[in-house]
Amino acid sequence: MSNLFSGIARFRGQRSPNSPGPNEQQQPGPPPPQQQPQQLGQAEGSQSSTNLSVSLPPLPNSPSLAETIGMDQSSGMIPSAEDILASYHLPAVKPMWLNANYAKHIVRGNFLTLSAKPKTVEMGEWIAHQVVDHWRMQITFIRLVHDKEEDGTSICNSRKCPKMSAGANHSFTWLNSRLQPVEIAAYEYLTLVQRYISGKIDDPAIFPTDAGGVSYAENPAFTTPVSETGPDWVGKRSGFPQNFMEICQTIFRQMFRVYAHLYWSHFEDMFSLNLEKSMNSCFSHFVLTATTLNLLKKADLEPMQPLIDLWAALGTFPPGSKAFETANLQVGQLLVQKAGGPPAS
Repeated sequence: MSNLFSGIARFRGQRSPNSPGPNEQQQPGPPPPQQQPQQLGQAEGSQSSTNLSVSLPPLPNSPSLAETIGMDQSSGMIPSAEDILASYHLPAVKPMWLNANYAKHIVRGNFLTLSAKPKTVEMGEWIAHQVVDHWRMQITFIRLVHDKEEDGTSICNSRKCPKMSAGANHSFTWLNSRLQPVEIAAYEYLTLVQRYISGKIDDPAIFPTDAGGVSYAENPAFTTPVSETGPDWVGKRSGFPQNFMEICQTIFRQMFRVYAHLYWSHFEDMFSLNLEKSMNSCFSHFVLTATTLNLLKKADLEPMQPLIDLWAALGTFPPGSKAFETANLQVGQLLVQKAGGPPAS
């Protein structure tokens, strides 16, 4: 296989999600009894590779959003940017991250070049590389709010975050052992997410790293079409399972929910640590990758739609990218105006 998967092998050699990295000073202890994760269902446990494609509850579509963005059927009028922004049902005091001055990044450039698949890399390998790379970046932010301090407390806790939410309009559930969606505290949700995603990445049946495996980009001039040798799927040429794409979409959906919670509930914490630009850079790269590789649907992006609109107006998402196409440029430009214009460099 290509050397992209050397990153997976290195990632597996790191400590578990509940252990600090080499640069962390505090040693987090196990969650107290009242915060111990409940019994894992099929979506969370270490199941065999044939039983890993569990469908998580989809985000409910906001009727007001779906009905307002398009043309008003009764009047035939196209809604204004103010109307669309109102349909997002944002709080009276807008989140800090919707101010263009706090939506800046640590680097300049086109993140799309980091998301587009090289011609010589097979699609399954490229998606696997992106899953591992984005998880490696996100877990740093998770640990900042999830790991215990010396006094036994954490930034994200059941008192501050009694449920896994992204503002007042979106909350996320987890499947219990009976595959029933249940609402749990954000701290517990983050515990389960780490266990779920790490379990998938560490499973060689899902993310194979055997150097003897087959891995190459298709060249019609020199290869037999896969359709002539049986059913085809993303990653087949590199030894990935048939449900590989579905598993990666589930992982990205969970990662998006984590980012949404971090923005809505812990952005000020990141700002106080001077990490808001780092998180902005990682999340904008994540959105570009997810939309470019069809790992998230437009409905999945709804909790962070205002920020996507803002970044499209600021040029973070280049015209022609799928992330730009999912944005409402008028709303983004309105948000820039409300912040007093584009932020200073």
